[in-house]
Amino acid sequence: MLERLNQAMEHIERHLDRRLEVADLARITATSEYHFRRLFSALAGMPLSEYVRRRRLTVAGAEVLAGDRTLLEIAVRYGYTSGEAFARAFRVMHGVGPGEARRSGASLCSQQRLSFRLTVEGNSGMRYRIVEKDEFRVVGRKARVPLVHEGVNPAIADFIRGIGEETLRRMRDLSDQEPRGIVGVSGNLDPSRAEGTELDYHHGVVTRAAVPEDMDALTVPAGTWAVFESSGPFPQALQYLWRDVFTQWFPSHPYRSRPGPEILRTRLSQDAARADAELWIPVELERAAV
Repeated sequence: MLERLNQAMEHIERHLDRRLEVADLARITATSEYHFRRLFSALAGMPLSEYVRRRRLTVAGAEVLAGDRTLLEIAVRYGYTSGEAFARAFRVMHGVGPGEARRSGASLCSQQRLSFRLTVEGNSGMRYRIVEKDEFRVVGRKARVPLVHEGVNPAIADFIRGIGEETLRRMRDLSDQEPRGIVGVSGNLDPSRAEGTELDYHHGVVTRAAVPEDMDALTVPAGTWAVFESSGPFPQALQYLWRDVFTQWFPSHPYRSRPGPEILRTRLSQDAARADAELWIPVELERAAV
């Protein structure tokens, strides 16, 4: 049954921009329409119609930010009879109208794509926004460290402790653009992202300023970034955010990751038990989805 449910989810994804018949979903899962609706609501925690609406507005939101289609074209593509109806639905989900979102690059809500295993993934939203950035530099100190999936990375912790407060202060003074303040930047990751593989870790700031002689610099080309927000226990919430971006957000959106460093801006609570964070991931729009 789980395999049939996942086939139904795939059918929904293929029909986000066209008419979707519940009878087809029931046929895929070998149930009646009534039973499929009841089963979906029980497992997903929301009605089928709400999930489809939110998935359509999620994908539509990505197209609004991409700017390759007019707002009316996007509205019609995802089943809205007028720009006004699309704008109302868009604002209900995202908290901002499509025109304002396109002009300002506002943060949007995301309904993750559901997948059925022993548990259901994707029934919670993620806050994200799409940002275009010109070329910039990350200036600070660099180390080669192993990748750690869970818990504090001791190599990174030791490296940061060895930098010194005076050097950190000089770094902060160089920060002149988003994300502001000290950031952790991960680059040259092994494609497998297996625990224990090595990566370049930069502890520094995003800046266009000149590079001090005693600091390292990483030049980052212009491009598109997906920026995710997180708040929760440190460091688990940050590591779970990274996991969810790659296992849930990318499969649910018409974006793919592109080569480039990943940037994490973290603000710890006084007792270091919790953290607010922004995760910047380099992305590009899938041309086939445009």
